[in-house]
Amino acid sequence: MQYFTGFLGGTRLLVPEEGACILYVSTVNYEAAKEYVRDIEIEPIRIGDDVNDKVASQVKRLGLRIIGLDRIDASAYLKLKEVMKDANIKPANKLVSSLRKVKDEEEQRRIGKASKLTSLGMKRAVEAIKAGMKERELASEIEYAMRRNGSDGTAFDTIVVSGVRSAFPHGGCGDREIADGDLVVIDIGAKCQGYCSDLTRTIVVGETSSKQEDLHKIVLSAQDKAMRQIKSGVKACIVDAKARDLIKKRGYGEYFVHSLGHGVGLEVHELPTLSPKSEEYLEGGNVVTVEPGIYIPGFGGIRIEDTVLVEKDGYEKLTEVPYSLQA
Repeated sequence: MQYFTGFLGGTRLLVPEEGACILYVSTVNYEAAKEYVRDIEIEPIRIGDDVNDKVASQVKRLGLRIIGLDRIDASAYLKLKEVMKDANIKPANKLVSSLRKVKDEEEQRRIGKASKLTSLGMKRAVEAIKAGMKERELASEIEYAMRRNGSDGTAFDTIVVSGVRSAFPHGGCGDREIADGDLVVIDIGAKCQGYCSDLTRTIVVGETSSKQEDLHKIVLSAQDKAMRQIKSGVKACIVDAKARDLIKKRGYGEYFVHSLGHGVGLEVHELPTLSPKSEEYLEGGNVVTVEPGIYIPGFGGIRIEDTVLVEKDGYEKLTEVPYSLQA
């Protein structure tokens, strides 16, 4: 709904093949909708109203026979199916998500701003991290820095995982105290006017070991090799393969347990996906992450990630933070 209307507080949006779109808004957001929404009909949902009944009534009035639904919860789907008995309801989430793959100039500007704020957050992490600090303490320093400089919030729950927990790619952050010699994976993202960014660095407090340094070099080389493939017209799975093959040749293929990257926009995970099975081709205006990683249970993990804009003949890196392993 935000993609089509620019407004965050809608309840339903009906997009007929012809005529004006209709945005259904609860009365608590109605005045704000009138302020921000243009060229769209706004229908208030008052206390006691059933939005699904209102949508069904409009569908009947317009004589619509085929209705495509973007993602919606099961209870709402069942209610709509019940009240729109004569309509053929189909999933339309792929239609909407495919429209969002290529970002226009305004979307690129917002993601670029979010990326700058995210980079500031990571720079604060490098400044603040120290032995004895809890993971969640470092997360709070990062989030405060991003918010203070203009972020509307976080694009996802901040990840700070240390020591053996750094082998958990999505380990969140907890009460574990960071110790000298720990690998610390920091995965963060700011939001700007609804748009996200995504950035990961891995750092060590104190002295690094030769194994940590070797793994870090492998992951950084894998990211560099993948990025060199990025440009409009390249198949996404080829970009993934460049990083994956390098890590595999160095003996750590089984420890690279996720896709190389994903699209970024209003959500932090969008199309296109950089994965071994992806059939998509990159297009100018795609914004994607490039994030190879190695995660060894009982030892720790390393991930390096940047958000990049795909261009006709290459890419522009939107997140800018040094890759140094040592804090």
